[in-house]
Amino acid sequence: MKIVFIPQWRNPGVPIILASDSPRRCEILTTMGISFSTQSPLVDDEASFLSMNNIEESLRKLAKAKALSVAAAQPDSLVLGADTVVVCDNVLLGKPRDEHGARAMLKLLSGKAHRVYTGVALCRKNAHFIESSVVATTVYFRDIPDEEISMYIESGEYGDKAGAYAIQGKAMVFIEKIEGCYYNVVGLPVVQTIALFNAYTIRKELHNV
Repeated sequence: MKIVFIPQWRNPGVPIILASDSPRRCEILTTMGISFSTQSPLVDDEASFLSMNNIEESLRKLAKAKALSVAAAQPDSLVLGADTVVVCDNVLLGKPRDEHGARAMLKLLSGKAHRVYTGVALCRKNAHFIESSVVATTVYFRDIPDEEISMYIESGEYGDKAGAYAIQGKAMVFIEKIEGCYYNVVGLPVVQTIALFNAYTIRKELHNV
């Protein structure tokens, strides 16, 4: 008889809010079995948080700022914030503003390895709890002909994607291999997100002892 193990995740006794409009992050959390609502973070000029001098620490600060911006009005909820960026040749790539920007990003990534970083933060204001993490994944692109880049841009999939591509979509044909967490490239590293929720649960249990 084959036994199939199905993990049952349950919320840690308080409402959970995802401080993001990303449908990819919503899908990952839903697949993990977590019940949550969504709310847009209220952070102005996100680019001003990011620095190549210390990309991981600056991503932590941005993820925390996103979570705290929602937690300010929802102090009893657990709020999860996240942000993803791409770094190639020491150039930081966020979301392209238009087709021209997307083309430039994809041409830069073509035939090279790049790093995808996601910062995640979990906070509950009334419990004085906030923890964060940054995860990096290396992605290798094959050489992409200009006509393929043009076809991809015409598909419109590049919009609202760090680095101008979606690994889970049509851009899968660009990728030779990855090193690290696939879901991190999609927008939310699963193991580290679970670790943040576990950190809150442990903190809560210790507080109740």
